[in-house]
Amino acid sequence: MFKGNFIQNLPKIYGTYTGGFLAFIILMAIAENAGVSKETIGILFVAFTVCIYAIIGYLSRTVQVDAYYVAGRQVPTVFNGMATAADWMSGASFVAMAGGIYFGGYTYMAFLIGWTGGYVLVSSLLAPYLRKFGCYTVPDFIGTRYGGNLARFCAVVVLALASFTYVTAQINATGTIASRALQIPFELGVWVGLVSILLCSMLGGMRAVTWTQVAQYIVLIIAYLIPVFWISSSGNYGIFPHLMLGDEVAKLGELEATFGLKENSKEAMAAMTFADGSPVKGLKYIVNSHAGVPDGAMAAWKFISLVICMMVGTASLPHILMRYFTTPSVKAARKSVAWSLFFIALLYTSAPMLATVSKLSLMDPSLATGIIGKSIAEVQSIDWYQAWNAQKWMHIQDFDNDGKLALNEFFMRGDIVVLATPEIAGLPYVISGLVAAGGMAAAMSTADGLILAIANALSHDIYFKIIDPKADVRKRLLVARALLVVIGAAGAFVASMKLTSILGAVAWAFDFAMSGLFFPLVLGVWWKRATRQGAIAGMIAGLGSGTIYLYMVKFAENANENIILGIDHLRFGIIGASVCFVVMVVVSLMTPEPDKATQDMIDEVRVPSGKTVLGKQH
Repeated sequence: MFKGNFIQNLPKIYGTYTGGFLAFIILMAIAENAGVSKETIGILFVAFTVCIYAIIGYLSRTVQVDAYYVAGRQVPTVFNGMATAADWMSGASFVAMAGGIYFGGYTYMAFLIGWTGGYVLVSSLLAPYLRKFGCYTVPDFIGTRYGGNLARFCAVVVLALASFTYVTAQINATGTIASRALQIPFELGVWVGLVSILLCSMLGGMRAVTWTQVAQYIVLIIAYLIPVFWISSSGNYGIFPHLMLGDEVAKLGELEATFGLKENSKEAMAAMTFADGSPVKGLKYIVNSHAGVPDGAMAAWKFISLVICMMVGTASLPHILMRYFTTPSVKAARKSVAWSLFFIALLYTSAPMLATVSKLSLMDPSLATGIIGKSIAEVQSIDWYQAWNAQKWMHIQDFDNDGKLALNEFFMRGDIVVLATPEIAGLPYVISGLVAAGGMAAAMSTADGLILAIANALSHDIYFKIIDPKADVRKRLLVARALLVVIGAAGAFVASMKLTSILGAVAWAFDFAMSGLFFPLVLGVWWKRATRQGAIAGMIAGLGSGTIYLYMVKFAENANENIILGIDHLRFGIIGASVCFVVMVVVSLMTPEPDKATQDMIDEVRVPSGKTVLGKQH
């Protein structure tokens, strides 16, 4: 059946894998009908998929540096596009994005536009040229382009801060899913998620991560699309809801007007408690989330500025740029970006649909699942409500004491909208298990890439390039694997503290990355006059100013009074990147231009064919 080498057989291998996964879904559906418990089905879905990823990770083990760091530079464009899409569509995209749109409406579309549009910047400004350069990591490019260990070290610091912030959000997502699927506390769930993540990446590095990410993409896209089409069809909203979104949003507006949407006072919300007396925190209720484009120049600027941060941040994230180091050629890197966008769009165009049909499932009185207007006692007796309420992720508060559930009395955590929707919509529990497996795949795939990006940068750019240039291959890979465990454990510990929401932590990661890396990378390719001193000063000033601004608008006393031009804690990268650009240009012009060899190297990087610039330096 499989003739030829592994790369030639990829379509058959993953075709067989997809067929096997669909067969497993059917088997779980049969088991549910036979009376197997929901808890068992949830555990089997998560366990089965994680075991598959672990097996792929084991089979992809390697002791070759080229394979460990860049998957041997032989990943075909379509499969690299799938791996990049899985790397990109994190727990934030899968678990939190639809929840953000569910509660925030149009404003949260800025994430979708920015995250997708960022790939235009990746394709046109960076990916092909970094691939032509032939580096292993983003700091590798910075260190070689500008020269000197200080530039390399500054790039590692920015990478580590941005990627670590991002990875805590992914481990948070795995903890959320594992705690629900396995019926364990969230604080334990994050460690279960971490072990699952390390199983995929420990032995094979980028090669193992690449092939597990392709498998994870297949799981997450099936898990995301099936509920969207099923709910839309069963609710008579159209078999293809993407074409009917305008009608569905209009219906939401009519339902909110019918039920009478009320605002809750801060005092009333602060007084809410769960059954055990603990305060209700982090839960939201529907407030005009169907509204259209916000009015006013400031509202428009806040939307546009968030889009800018997400776009520029996308083009600055090291774990994404690393994916294009794995293609066979410069031309393949550019094609790979196009495939990445295609696979990402499959999910991103569906997030607004999922948010809309989920809300309709709750509100539409013509559906058996509609709960608004029903007796609160009746709703509190529903299995899915009791399960999520027990986790303290869902709550009902009868503010007017009339015993009827109003729109402003049903609270839910944004991070669980996708996970809870199949149960809320009355779908078989096998679909909930599938969605949990998909969410786990999304969070794990991104966490794999992030932890690997940090560990590779520290092991290659700090340990090998600065501390011990004579280290042999075995020692280098041993250091890289040890760092995977340490970084992952630190991420799980921080995630268990619940410092911010999944979506908030992701936005911070993008802002950190754009503050310190975007202009050193772009100017490093497109401005030969950029100097080592300019790059170092730009990275330090950009990251420092952005971090200080984040503190001032998020954690300082009277933080809201410190916000400038609507640039809040989700947008601090605008401050950091602007400072980085100005400082880098000014310092570069004040210092001697790079030598001729460096300028010739940049000219060569821009040529879209030929051998890589670094050749066999590694």
